[in-house]
Amino acid sequence: MLSRIIASIKKVEHGFKHILEAGDQLLKDTSHDPLETAIKLTSGESYQERMLGAWLLGLLSPRSNKALTLLKTKVVTDDNWRVQEMLAKAFDHYCSSIGYEKALPEIRLWLNDPQPNLNRAVVEGLRIWTSRPYFKEHPDVAIKMISRLKSKESEYLRKSVGNALRDISKKHGALVEEEIRTWDLEQPRIAFVYRLVAK
Repeated sequence: MLSRIIASIKKVEHGFKHILEAGDQLLKDTSHDPLETAIKLTSGESYQERMLGAWLLGLLSPRSNKALTLLKTKVVTDDNWRVQEMLAKAFDHYCSSIGYEKALPEIRLWLNDPQPNLNRAVVEGLRIWTSRPYFKEHPDVAIKMISRLKSKESEYLRKSVGNALRDISKKHGALVEEEIRTWDLEQPRIAFVYRLVAK
């Protein structure tokens, strides 16, 4: 079954739906250990296999600390952007499954990690933050958490930060304005994020 699924997903170059469906299939298949399958897939030759491995780990993560750890230690190092997008989806699945408020310690852990791919997985995975339970009622918490990344070295992370804050500003403009008013725009990295938020 696994080889058939791999052959099928490798035919598709764009999108995520086929990966999500394949993950559901593998999770229902009782003829194999889904965690071992996920580990094998994260070392696959094709990015599609590694995307599937990341998503399968995400599906398992709410009840498997090992799966969650593999997301933040192995998947995070993959240099393919599509795999990183799947890491974001996998992390949001984890948060959604256990509840966003309950996931706050793990969210903060990922946001404070020195690895920009891990930071970005949270910022992107939870967009639009204020459409998520807990953050819908606490937009100020989302704004503060995301804003802490505004001066990070990684430009692709800072783009994600700016875009996420701009999303939030559509419903909570005054709160976002209150935050960005405090920023030191003499700092080029911070000014870069500010322009994305304010455009």
